[in-house]
Amino acid sequence: MPVRNVQPVRTPLLATLWLGAVALSFGGCSDDLGLAGGKFDSSTNSIMTLFAPPTPVEAVQWATDPYDAGKRQYGILLLAGAPWGGEAPYVKMYAIAAHDEDSAVRTAAIRALSLHGSAENIPLLTEALTTGDKLTRREAARALQRIHSDDAIGPLLASLDPSREDEYEVRRECAVALGQYPTRRVTLSLISALSDRRLGVNEAARRSLRTLTGQDFAYEIDDWVAWAEESDDLFAAGTPYEYPVFSRDQTWYEALMFWYQPPNEIPGRPVGAPPVQLSDRNTPETNDDTN
Repeated sequence: MPVRNVQPVRTPLLATLWLGAVALSFGGCSDDLGLAGGKFDSSTNSIMTLFAPPTPVEAVQWATDPYDAGKRQYGILLLAGAPWGGEAPYVKMYAIAAHDEDSAVRTAAIRALSLHGSAENIPLLTEALTTGDKLTRREAARALQRIHSDDAIGPLLASLDPSREDEYEVRRECAVALGQYPTRRVTLSLISALSDRRLGVNEAARRSLRTLTGQDFAYEIDDWVAWAEESDDLFAAGTPYEYPVFSRDQTWYEALMFWYQPPNEIPGRPVGAPPVQLSDRNTPETNDDTN
C-alpha cells in the first residue's frame, strides 16, 4: 500500500523540557498522568518515561476503544502517521472507522485514508463528501485530491455547485481536486466556479484551470469561455497535477535545534493517476496552499 510522504510528529525539545518540569512538580507521583500515554515508574531514574510514545499495541487499542471516541480519534491519527500505518489491516481499520458514530473519529479515519487509501476507497470517500458533516465533507474532498479515480468526478462536480454544497471550504477543496481531471466537463464547471460568491473558491478554480490548460485569464469568465470554444485542444499546454500539502516555516525555537525540521510533506501525484508522459515539457505548478 503506497505511503504519501507521511512525516512522524515530533515534540520540540523545549516543550518536552517544560512538560518535564511540570511533571516534577507532582513530587514523583507514580499515578498515570495521561501524558503521551506514558507512566512514571519510580523504579527508574528518568523522568522521560513520562513522555514515551504509545506502543503500536496501545495505538491499536485506542483506535478500537468502544467507549472513548477521543481515544479512537487519537489512536487512528497515531497509526496513520506511523511508517507502517499503510499496511492492509490498518487501512481496513480506517475504512471501518469512517462509519463511526462520532464525527471526529470519522474525520480522522478519512484523513488516514487520504494518506494510505486507494481507488478502492473512492465509494466511501464520495459518500462522505455528500452525506457527512462539514468537517467530514471537507476532509473527504481533500482525500480525493490524493486519490485519482474517474468515479470521483461526478461527486466532486456536484459538491462544487453552491446550490448543492453550502460550505465554501468544501467547494474550494473540490475545485482543487478537480485539477487532476482533464475533461471538457470539468473545465467548464471550473470556469463556472469563477463566479462563486467566495474568493477562495474562485482562486482554487483558477489554479486548477491553469494546471489543466496552461492558460490564465484570471477571473474573466467570458475570456475563459471564448478560449474554450475556440481551442482545438484544451489541455495541450497543461501541466501535471500534484496535490497540495501541509507546509510551514520553522519557528524561532525550532531554528535553534538544527536536528529538528517541521513535519512538512512533499507534493506528489495522486495514487492511481496516469503516469506523466516523458514528452511533457511543462513542470507542475507550485501550489503554496497549506492543507
